[in-house]
Amino acid sequence: MIRQRRRALTPEQQQEMGQQAATRMMTYPPVVMAHTVAVFLSFDGELDTQPLIEQLWRAGKRVYLPVLHPFSAGNLLFLNYHPQSELVMNRLKIHEPKLDVRDVLPLSRLDVLITPLVAFDEYGQRLGMGGGFYDRTLQNWQHYKMQPVGYAHDCQLVEKLPVEEWDIPLPAVVTPSKIWEW
Repeated sequence: MIRQRRRALTPEQQQEMGQQAATRMMTYPPVVMAHTVAVFLSFDGELDTQPLIEQLWRAGKRVYLPVLHPFSAGNLLFLNYHPQSELVMNRLKIHEPKLDVRDVLPLSRLDVLITPLVAFDEYGQRLGMGGGFYDRTLQNWQHYKMQPVGYAHDCQLVEKLPVEEWDIPLPAVVTPSKIWEW
């Protein structure tokens, strides 16, 4: 249902909301202070990340994108992304940078990790796409200096999500209209 809501947005609405959310994200203190920021390429009606990526580049931030780990199923690597990066389609039909070990950044060196989500609630719980990639990535985020933050449309807010033992709540979610913090 939530995924249908975001898919129903017109291209104009998507573009406008992407710009608003990018502007708001660029005021979020962990992003302001960050040197390295992992983000994602929008897929299936997700909030458009292209305006955010461009603003991050203009601000001198190093941008990283998730790549499906080739040897460790269910895990992500984060590769440097720049305007000349070659993108390939992964097995989930999502674009990602072509794997080059020289471009991989360990999680311990990421300042901010911007995560996609299907829905979030008023308690910081997120519902992902079901693969568990970000739950595994975030399971020990407090041990790193990395600050995770969700990135979503306002229509993705729900009252309360069911919580499983492996679900990792987020300390913040940025939408076009608000920065939610817990």
